[in-house]
Formats: sequence, C-alpha cells, structure tokens
Amino acid sequence: MTDKIIRGAFFGLFGPPKPPKPFKAPDTLNSKQFATLQDLISEGEIEGFATPSKAGLTKNTPAYNNAALKDVFLNNTPVLSSNASNTSPQTADFNFQNVEFTPRFGTSNQVHISGIEGSESVSSVGVKVEASTPVTRQITNTLVDAAKIVVTFPSLQRFTDEGDIYGTSVSLKIQVQYNGGGFSDVITDTVKGRSADAYQKQYRVTFTGAFPIDVRVVRETADSSSGQLQNDLIFTSLTEVVDDKQSYPNSAYVNLRIDSEQFSSIPNRSYRIRGVKVRIPGAGASNSGTPTVDTQTGRVIYPSGYIFNGTMGAAQWCSCPSLILLDLLTTERYGFGTHITDSNLDLFSFISASKYANELVDDGFGGQEARFSCNVNIQGSTEAFKLINELAGVMRCFPIFSEGSVFISQDRPTDSTYLFSLANVGEGGFSYAGSSLKQRNTVVNVSYFNMDSREIDYEVVEDTAAQAKLGIIKKDIKAFACTSRGQAQRLGKAILFSQQNETEIVTFTTSIDAGAIVRPGSVISINDPVRGGERRSGRIKSATTTAITVDNVKDLDTFTGTNKKCSVILPNGSVETKNILSVVNNVITLDSALSSTPNVNSIWLVQSSTLEAQTFRVITVEEQDGINFTITALTYLDAKYNNIEQGISLPARNISLLNELKQPPANLQASERIVIINALAVTKLIVSWVSVTGVSQYLVQYRFNSTNWVSEVVFRPDFELMNTEAGIYEFRVFSYNSGLKLSATSTDITFNAVGKTEPPANVQNLSMEPITNKLVRLRWSKSVDPDVLHGGRVYVRHSNLTDGSGTFQNSVDLVTALAGNTTDVILPSLEGEYILKFQDDQGNFSVGETSVIQDLPDLIDTQVILQDREDLDSPPFQGVDTNTTFNTTTSALQLTNPATNQTGEYAFKDILDLGAVFSLDLKRVIRSVGFVIGTDIETIIPSGSFWDDYAQDGNFDGTAANEANCQIQVATSQTASGTFGAFNNFANGTFKGRRFKFKLILETTNVSQNMNLQQAGYTAEFQSRTEQNYQTGGGISTAPQQSGTSSSGKTVTFGSPFFVGTSSLGGANAFLPSVGITIQNAQSGDFFTITNVSGTQFTVTIKNGSSFVDRSFTFSAVGYGKGV
Repeated sequence: MTDKIIRGAFFGLFGPPKPPKPFKAPDTLNSKQFATLQDLISEGEIEGFATPSKAGLTKNTPAYNNAALKDVFLNNTPVLSSNASNTSPQTADFNFQNVEFTPRFGTSNQVHISGIEGSESVSSVGVKVEASTPVTRQITNTLVDAAKIVVTFPSLQRFTDEGDIYGTSVSLKIQVQYNGGGFSDVITDTVKGRSADAYQKQYRVTFTGAFPIDVRVVRETADSSSGQLQNDLIFTSLTEVVDDKQSYPNSAYVNLRIDSEQFSSIPNRSYRIRGVKVRIPGAGASNSGTPTVDTQTGRVIYPSGYIFNGTMGAAQWCSCPSLILLDLLTTERYGFGTHITDSNLDLFSFISASKYANELVDDGFGGQEARFSCNVNIQGSTEAFKLINELAGVMRCFPIFSEGSVFISQDRPTDSTYLFSLANVGEGGFSYAGSSLKQRNTVVNVSYFNMDSREIDYEVVEDTAAQAKLGIIKKDIKAFACTSRGQAQRLGKAILFSQQNETEIVTFTTSIDAGAIVRPGSVISINDPVRGGERRSGRIKSATTTAITVDNVKDLDTFTGTNKKCSVILPNGSVETKNILSVVNNVITLDSALSSTPNVNSIWLVQSSTLEAQTFRVITVEEQDGINFTITALTYLDAKYNNIEQGISLPARNISLLNELKQPPANLQASERIVIINALAVTKLIVSWVSVTGVSQYLVQYRFNSTNWVSEVVFRPDFELMNTEAGIYEFRVFSYNSGLKLSATSTDITFNAVGKTEPPANVQNLSMEPITNKLVRLRWSKSVDPDVLHGGRVYVRHSNLTDGSGTFQNSVDLVTALAGNTTDVILPSLEGEYILKFQDDQGNFSVGETSVIQDLPDLIDTQVILQDREDLDSPPFQGVDTNTTFNTTTSALQLTNPATNQTGEYAFKDILDLGAVFSLDLKRVIRSVGFVIGTDIETIIPSGSFWDDYAQDGNFDGTAANEANCQIQVATSQTASGTFGAFNNFANGTFKGRRFKFKLILETTNVSQNMNLQQAGYTAEFQSRTEQNYQTGGGISTAPQQSGTSSSGKTVTFGSPFFVGTSSLGGANAFLPSVGITIQNAQSGDFFTITNVSGTQFTVTIKNGSSFVDRSFTFSAVGYGKGV
C-alpha cells in the first residue's frame, strides 16, 4: 500500500487559532516639576549637622553634604539612610530621589546659595528641533544668572505592523555660546520611554561667561521618516532667571530642591543639627588648664583643679545649660544682650553651675553622661523671665536679680553659710509650714524628646514606698530641653524626692547683719530649741581661735553623743566648723585653730550625733523696714543627691530630742451638727480634745456600728466626720510625737448619733391676718432646722372643724407643700382650722402640729342656691369611682388599693347648671382622716361615737398617717352643652360659668397609708347686688330716664342679668330682684306701676289719674348674682 501525503492546514473541530493580542508598552513618561524650599533653622552660627559633625567631616564637601542628608527629614523620613556611605551612597540608599541640598551655617561672611530664583522672564519659542536644524535663542540682559529651557515631545512611541506599541528614545544636547566664542555642550540627555500624550522636560543652565549668550537645542537622534515612529522634539520656551543673592549673614539656613513627583504636597521638614555656638571658659588661672568640648556629646570637660579667672574663651558648640543660658543673656541678636552684658552677671556662679552640670553621672542604663544637658529648639518669642527660668531649671538653678547683677543659685551639695537660733531671730521665732499629703505625688511621667525616634517619649518614675502610704498620685512633667532618658529619670526622682522629703518651709525674721549676707540659694543651719528640745546655739561671750566662751551653759551639761562639732560665724561673715575637744561649763575647746578669731556677740552652734542642726536652703530674703529681713527657706538634705543619682538610702539625721512617746489627748468630747454644704443640709460629728504640749499631729480612728476601723491623721485638736448616719460611733485618738511615733494608749469615746432621723422642731409663732373677705395671710417664724430650710417643706392643711379637734391627719392639704424657708402664705378665707407642720429633707415631720382656728360669722347678703354633699346621699357617694371605693364599714371613701394605685378619683354624681353664665361663689366641704393600713381599727369598730372620737384625733393606733391627702376640684363650661375646661383645685373662690362639675382626687405618697374621706361636697351661693340707673344696652348713666306716655310703659334692661332661679335651683323666678323707682318731677296725683320683672328687665308706667304721663325717674334693683 502506498502512503499518501496530505499537505495543508488541519484545524480539526476547533477552527483556526486566534492571533496573539498586540503588545502595548506602558506609558512611563511624566512631566517633571521641582520645588525649591528655603528653611531658616537658627539665628547665630551653628556647629552644623549632627551626623557629619560627629564624623569630623569638612563642611561644604560632598561627603559632608551626603552625611547631612541623614539629618534631613521629609515627612519624618531621612533623605539618606543612616547606614549609607557618606562618600559614595547608592541610589537605593536614598529614600527620596533628585533631592538637592545646600546648607549655610550662620557665619557673618557666608555667601549666598546660587540657584535660588528671585525673578523670571518667560519667552515662548515653540519651534520644532530637527537633526539638521538646531534652534537657537540669544540672551542680552546682563543681569540674568541662568536660563530654564523647556522642551516638549508631543508623543514618544513606535508602532509595528502587527499592532504592537513600543516606547522609543531621543537624544538631545543643550549648548551655550558666550559672546560669540563658540558653542559648548552643557547638557546631554536621552529621553527614553513611551508617552502617548505630550511630555515636557525642563533643564536649567547656570551662566558663567560674558554676554550676549546664545542657548541652542540640538537634536542628536535622526528625525522620524515614518508615521509609525512619533518622536518630534519642540523647543517650547526659554526663561531668563535672575537669582536671589541674599546671603542672610548670622542666620543658618538650608536650600532644598525636591522632585514634586514624589510628594502630593509640600512635605514637612525637620533637621537634626548641632546648634548655636556659645562661649566657653578660657584658660584658667594658675595654669589650671583650658576647658574642651566632647565632640560626641557636647559635654564641657573641665581640667581637674580648673580655676576660672573671669575670662571667657572662643565660641564652640556644647550642650551645657549654664553656658547656653549665659549666651542667651548676653547675645544681642537673639537674646538680651542689648540690656545685659558680662559686667551685669556673676560669671563665677555660671561657671560653677557649669562645672556641676558637666560632671559625669550614671545614666541609669549602664553608661555615663553629663549630669545636665540642654538640647532645645527655641522657635518663637517668649517672655524673658519665663525663658530664663526654664533654661535655669534644666540644671536645677534659679536666677536671682540683685543690686543690678544677675547670678544663678544651683540646687547642689553645699555647706552651710550661716547660723540661726533664737539668739539672732525675731520675737516670733521660727515658723514652720508643710505641704499637704494629698499634694504629694508618687508617680511622675516625665516627657522628653527622644532623638532616635524624633518624638516625645515618656519616662515613668515611681516612689513605691510613698505609694504604699499615699496610693498612686500621678503628675505629668515636661522636661524642658531634655533629650536623655537618664536625665528625664533623674528629674523624676528629684521631684519625687522633694515632694516626700523636702516638704517643710521655715520662715523667720532677722536683723540686717544676717539679712544683708544671706542670699537665696544659700544653705543655713538652724537650732530651734522649741523643736529640738534643747538649746545648742547662742551668742559668743568671748573667744580665741581655739576656745569659745558662750553666753549660757543651759543644756551644755547634757551635750552628749559622738562627732561633736562647733560652728561659728567669722568676722568676714563666713561659717567655719571645727571638731570639739571638750566642753567645760560654758567654754568649748576646739581641736584645731580657727582661721580667725570670732567677734564677741557673733553666733555659735554645736551639734553631735544625738542632736544635729536643721539645714534649710534659702528661697527668699525680703527687706521689711531697712533693719529687719524676713527669710523663707526650704528643707535641705545633703544626702539627696546620692539618693537621686546613685540610689543610696538617706542616713538618719537627728534634729530633735522630742522623740519620746507622748500622752494621748484628754477631755474628748463629741457633738453632732447639721450644716449646709452646697445648699444641702448634711450631718457631721465633731470630736474635740485638749491639745497635748509638743504634739502637732494626732491619729483619729473611728468606726460605725462595730464595722472596720478607719484612720485619719489630723493636725489640730479636733476632727470632723461628714455625712454621718444614725447609729453608734466609736472614736479613739492617739498623739504623735515629732518622730511620728504614736502614743502607747489612746483616749476613747462612744457617741450615739441621731443623724437626720431626728424630727424637726414644731412651727412657732403662727398668726393669721385677714386681707379681704375672701383671703387671709398666715405668718410663722422661720424654721430653726437647716434640713428644713434647705430641701425641706412646710405643709399647710385645713380642717372644717372649728372646735379645736382638727388634726394634721384628719385634714387635707390646702396648697402644695411650700419651700422649707417660707414664712408666710396667702390662702382662701375658710371656716375651720389651719394646721401647719415642718418636714425635713428626709421626710420626717415635726412631732407637734401648730394651728389657728377661724369661725366666720353668717353672711346675710348672700343667697345659697345649692348645698351638695356626696356623703349625705343615700346611698353615699353615687358618682363614678376610679381606683376608689366606698367602705360601708367606715362610711367613707377610700383608695381601692394604694399598693397598685396611689392616686384615685371620684366624679360627683350631678352637674350644676345655672341656666346662664354667672359668677358663682363656691365653698368646699371636705373632711378626711389618714390611717396606716393594717394598724387601724376601721374594720373592727363600726361608725358611731367611739369611731367619731377616733376620727377627730386621727391617731388612735399611735402611728401618724401624714402622707395621704385629698383635694376637691372643679371644671366649668360657658355653654349649655359641650366640653368643660380643665379641673382646678379650690377651697373658697368665685368661678364664672354656666355649668360646673366636680371631682375628688385621693392620693398617697406611701403605699402603707390610706384615708377615710368622710365628708365631701360644696356650697354654691350668690352675693347680693344692687343696680341703679342703667339704660337699655347696659350703659351707665347718672341722668334720670323718661317714662314716656305709651300705654305699654317704659321697659328698662339691667346692665347685668340677675340670677332668679331655675326649676332645679330653688324654682323658676324664685329669686326675682326687688325694683324701686323715684319720680324726679312728680305732680300731684302721679303714681307708678312696675310689672314684668325678670332677671334681665322690668316695665314701668306712670299715670296721673287715668292718663299716662311722661316723667323723669331713676331706679334701684336689688338681687343676687351677676350674669354675663
């Protein structure tokens, strides 16, 4: 069989393959713009940037500028990584590309930074550059420093026949010719990539030759000859640039040029620098050496034994706070140099503080550092006094301005410079004051600037021993100019130490001999026999350099202990101390000679291990009258510094012999009071006692109803306990001696506190005075109980009884309870008994009730039209009940169940209808007796005389039910039908309306109390009224009216209708007015007839014989009520 060869394509069932998708290169070219920024970083000459300065690099070299970029932060990110090479950094080492950096260091002769554009002039070119045709433009303005050339590529891409799109490249040159001397290349560039849209690029050329200057753009790449290659080059514009040539002498600043493509906005900039150079001390006296600066830390290194001779040396960068403060005080440019010079300063105090500040101490983390360093950026103007104090505070100093000079006093180990006792202070002696325990912190959060993270960091310092006593009391502190964690920690320790140990201030008055010598910051020694228990100081009677004869032998015979020393004030005002060889009578012999003989009457002071002098650091010295000075000083402990820096515990220091245990106080007394705090009445217990001599503190322990004891330390012979309750309080009081040791025993007392359960006093001096026939005023004396006056109430109730048997329990509230400080009220004038009680803010009523009785006379000028008594109906109370019920046993209306509903209503059966709108007088009838559910006898004893006796006093079962109450309310309507207005409480009053409906409100504020409402109703009546000389239409006239001659007579309409009765109220026309007339011009034989009298009018005819005659007349009508 012969094989057959089949040629051609075979696609099987799937058809031909799809052609590949055309390739499209990404659009990678974007137009570039740059931003140039100038930042002022300091006034005055600075050392430079931290990294190159530490490395010892030379300024203005590439290596220096590269290293400085590690200290330039854009948006908190360094431009160059910290581990990059300073001489040859790699592209990957830069966190930001195309950053140009030029610094100036604030010297007086620094040159300007070129390339800072001051003004520009843009010229449009818009010419296509071809390979064979370069494009040239000439600049003739001799002020121009540089030019910016902008070229444009409308598009940069290459197409293939298969539909692929690739990028391409164009090489170009920018050439410059100076004064026709021939072109030279200044920029050679190749633009490579793809851009479907126009792409622009800008070049800057700085000129260095003579004018005129020709700038030429040359295309190196061949022109495109195909539509598939798009690479046209356009010379778009030429900008002539005149640079800003300001050098800003004595100001340190930097110039940054950044690629805007890398930032969405101008970035935040920060710089790590070594700041302003300051003067350091020059060569010391007696060849004691010259201070130097540690280039790594800025610490000033003083040679051992260095003696400052008053001369300052050259300015250098350092971190010494004392020298920085000195520079700020004396520099004119940014400090106070226009006001202060070296001659105004005690330079020696500054150098002394500098030496102490620059001593090496343990940094707390295994290394060493200067005791105090100052690294701060002061960016704005600040109040001089505040800034000076902040800088001085860095090294625990405070500035002192005295006699035209400024010196600084530093908190550091210092010997005593003066002696004080009762022999050289005023009559007031020594006055001591201490800080409150509540103001002493036990935790300090110190904030400082962390140079590594470039953020605020926190060092938490705790005093665990103080926490055990006082709890955690936090304080936040900002460590000014601090960048060291160790320094922040020492600051926190110093604060906590001071708050726990340097808490006492002494104040005293002394004479001019001491006041003129002692200065703030000095350390003084004090012997106070009142506190120390013995006199160990006085005046010198006579002296040699080895023997001191003192003024008094008192207490010298008990001068014991070891390490005996004697201190005296020498003629030059200084203090010298020597060991004591012996004490015989009043002669103290020294073991070595003093440097000079003390003056007679100067001060001596001795101390030993058993009793040491108190030491204080002077805070203020104030002249009082030119002769006397007041000195204020703070506790000084020389062991403080080793405790702060090395953690060494404080040694015991005995400054008093008053450590013997004291006796407990005597004559404890306790009392209870109610006082007003923030307008509220609160109870307090006061425990007082006789103070114990030599005792300034007491421990008070108390407990309530045998609960746990609570302890309080007090500093006076009394103790107050607020918001007490009723119950048994036990107190025991101990005395502290000056060593804070408790007395061996206590003095005790037990007190039965009433708290606020005691009922208030009764209402006093109640009186009544009438105001009108419908109103009276009640007056009474203001309550004597604070818990009534503040938060309490005055209850005013009323009983219909006039025989004096009314009680608070069988009466009802007449008005809403009044404020407790009320002393009068205006009420309806009612017959019966007004009963008053006080109620305190705890709900306790006064035990007794105070009342006044009013028995009103019967009025003869009224007409009662209705007396409605719901309790007299048969059966009683036939109206509508809501949460109320009629108790047939007690014949009284009650709340159905106060446990579920504390308020109930009863609507009267009938509505009162007057037939027209009138002003109606209403008087209530109501009688109610409260009772305590389950303890009363209303279900046992039926109504009758025995029950009536109970109802009168309302207190048969011994428990007063004062919290149940009842009110009667009325609502009115002006029409014969329709809705009524709102219900209102009433006692006696006048109401206008046609229809009236009534209801009762029963309520209790205590679910265990209810009431028996025995009587409920009202009396409706009209006052009598006289009307005269009213013409038709209601107008009032004093002129007579004319009767006329009509046979039908003259009809007169009343100004206001009278009530004449209705079918249900007395009968129709039961109360017609009585009308009379007077004829003014009557003739002999005249007579009149009055007919058709109604509530609104009457008719009169006047005749003489049988003839009707016209006469003048007046009338008078007397009836009841006044209609509308």
